[in-house]
Amino acid sequence: MKRSEINAIMAEGDAFIRSFGHILPPFAYWTPDEMRARRGEIGPLIDARLGWDVTDYGAGRFGEMGLFLFTTRNGREADLKRGGGMCYAEKIMISRHDQLSPMHRHWVKAEDIINRGGATLAIEMYGSAPDGSFDETAGGTVFCDGIRRDFAPGEVLRFAPGESVTLMPGDWHAFWGEGGDVLIGEVSTVNDDETDNWFREPIGRFAEIEEDEAPTHLLASDYARWL
Repeated sequence: MKRSEINAIMAEGDAFIRSFGHILPPFAYWTPDEMRARRGEIGPLIDARLGWDVTDYGAGRFGEMGLFLFTTRNGREADLKRGGGMCYAEKIMISRHDQLSPMHRHWVKAEDIINRGGATLAIEMYGSAPDGSFDETAGGTVFCDGIRRDFAPGEVLRFAPGESVTLMPGDWHAFWGEGGDVLIGEVSTVNDDETDNWFREPIGRFAEIEEDEAPTHLLASDYARWL
């Protein structure tokens, strides 16, 4: 992806989020220079990889396959392992009309996926084989706003604004906006995008960036290189 494209997606995403009365935290709007100047105090923010995330999954077709995310909070793996403390994470995401987030599952993370506003959120579901791998014949069970729902392999569950689903580790899922763009909330256990995503197809989690202009704001995946 070109940096200019990412800058534009950030601006459009921020406007879409604000249209639903949701405001990103102040650090979302710091420039790269401001982040460098505050490097000594923002170590925990960087370590938790809070902030912007725009991905095309390495495919170079953001409109067809991609996702906008912003991580507002993320706990500590050490707390999760000991079973107490900051064991949670929160994201806000935008799935555009017919923009696919491809089939994947998580090893550790359980997550509530919430339609916060806009069009319909469509989620295609499969269960796992005994070893956790993708199984096109496997269905399963999820809870939708606390109510049990069984799903057949490949069934598409649809969620209107205000509705949600709880996905557990091993629940294979792909999702997109149906009928328009969707604002999505994610509340989960500690999030690790480096190691906790298992995609059905061999694709990348992060975009490869062509630096055709300066970044307006840094992506979380930029921190190691820029800071």
